[in-house]
Amino acid sequence: MKKQMNSQKVYQGPERIEARSLLYATGKLEKDIGRKPLIGVVNSFNEIVPGHFHLRSIADAAKLGVAAGGGIPVEFPAIAMCDGITMSHEGMHYPLASRELIADSIEAMAKGHGLDGLVLIPNCDKIVPGMIMAALRLNIPSIVVSGGPMATGYYKDKTADYSTCIEQIAAYKLGEKNEEEMEAYAHAACPSCGSCAGMFTANSMNCLSEVLGLALPYNGTIPSYYGDRIALAKMAGERSVELVKEDIRPRDIVTEEAFKNAIVVDMAIAGSTNTTLHLPAIAHECGLELSLEKFDEISKKTPNLCHISPSGDKFMFDLHMAGGIPAVMHELDKKGLLNNTLKNINGKTIKENIEGKATRDPEVIRPIETPFNDEGGIAVLKGNIAPGGCVVKSAAVRPEMMKHKGAAVVFNSMESATEGIFSGKVKKGNVVVIKYEGPKGGPGMREMLTPTSAIVGMHLANDVALITDGRFSGATRGAAIGHVSPEAMEGGPFAIIEDGDIIDIDIPNRTVNIELSDEEIKKRLDNLVKPEPKVKEGYLVRYARMVSSANRGAVLE
Repeated sequence: MKKQMNSQKVYQGPERIEARSLLYATGKLEKDIGRKPLIGVVNSFNEIVPGHFHLRSIADAAKLGVAAGGGIPVEFPAIAMCDGITMSHEGMHYPLASRELIADSIEAMAKGHGLDGLVLIPNCDKIVPGMIMAALRLNIPSIVVSGGPMATGYYKDKTADYSTCIEQIAAYKLGEKNEEEMEAYAHAACPSCGSCAGMFTANSMNCLSEVLGLALPYNGTIPSYYGDRIALAKMAGERSVELVKEDIRPRDIVTEEAFKNAIVVDMAIAGSTNTTLHLPAIAHECGLELSLEKFDEISKKTPNLCHISPSGDKFMFDLHMAGGIPAVMHELDKKGLLNNTLKNINGKTIKENIEGKATRDPEVIRPIETPFNDEGGIAVLKGNIAPGGCVVKSAAVRPEMMKHKGAAVVFNSMESATEGIFSGKVKKGNVVVIKYEGPKGGPGMREMLTPTSAIVGMHLANDVALITDGRFSGATRGAAIGHVSPEAMEGGPFAIIEDGDIIDIDIPNRTVNIELSDEEIKKRLDNLVKPEPKVKEGYLVRYARMVSSANRGAVLE
């Protein structure tokens, strides 16, 4: 060992007899305590979220790896919420806020019990960044091994997933599907455990954990039901012990250059817009600032190589079979877009890990010479209603909607917007505006997948845009612009938009503006009356008081 282990400080010597006694109560061996690294295995298993339902087997494999490597595995839980289940009701206030609870609870467990290292087992949207935030905050040897994506769904010989499933609600309301067909679709869309099958937030973050260097290659794409996923967990467990012995810590791996690499890959794979929340929050734990401008700067120089659902008709299984993230990085490296000297947690450089890993299916991972688009899959827009910026998954926007000007139809909540879309209040050519859904206003910056899916399902996707200070599911497609900063609840100019105001959206030129004079905007701001908070008790009150704006990662201050 290069230095004294944390566990030796807590459990070794006559003066620590009481701590050892408590470990003996759990069946630990005297010959191991203080001599073998104590590795926390953080398991986000639960019995309600499909992305986490199968994680017992991943944790068991990781613990076998820890023991085989000469460590002492100690498993403890982390909470895990499903954005899909919490969608469209009050539960959606909580997922983003749970990211901080996850990081805080892991910090408490690791510090309180003298853990020497961590094997982190997340799978879904906020759990992956929450665990990585904890690893960087603690800066003890840590490795991530996720649960993997679920199988691709099929309904009547067509691919189906969570995003297409929620779009069926409009089909039902329009009389295009009956209840029996809706139930059949529900059974078909999510056919196995694992994170949802498209390039939504969970899979985006699981892929980027590889690029940041904290997960072994293919962590983001090996299907949840493959034996290779169990093998990966065993390797991760074994490697965690080596990391303690070699004293390799997360901040040795996750540097400023690693974040740049992550954004490059994010743009190439057209990851979820939520990565613009999570990567800055992870960087914050390293004492680094990752601005929205950095995402846009990199996007303009990075070709889009993948169109995985919702950007296209391919799925995570297809991406894995085409070579996974190593193949994506291999293509990007051809034009020097990555710093290939950085190391992965496996001890190898990026250059070593991607050598010979060319794409096996050019329709899934395009060669760098023939990308889907010369620019990346996410764009950052600015203008007089979003001076701090806002974000759109440009790869999932139809060409005819890349520029759009229309009259605003304004709502102050996700629920009222969804009702307005289904009831016919929103017409072709409109811009749906949803205010007071940001980190403070939501609170919790709820996902707007229900209204965006309603737009698609009501056959308005070619004619209607949506803009909000809330956020979107990675499953969202269409001209859906979120993360408006400063948010309406902070008194930003987004709050002054009224029904009938003309909103001008220009994604190629990165602008979003309201057609009002500066004088009129100031007048409205001076007369602005903010609504009462939507939540008046519990954790979310504290969260709303402490959370930063979206363009800074919605971190707690």
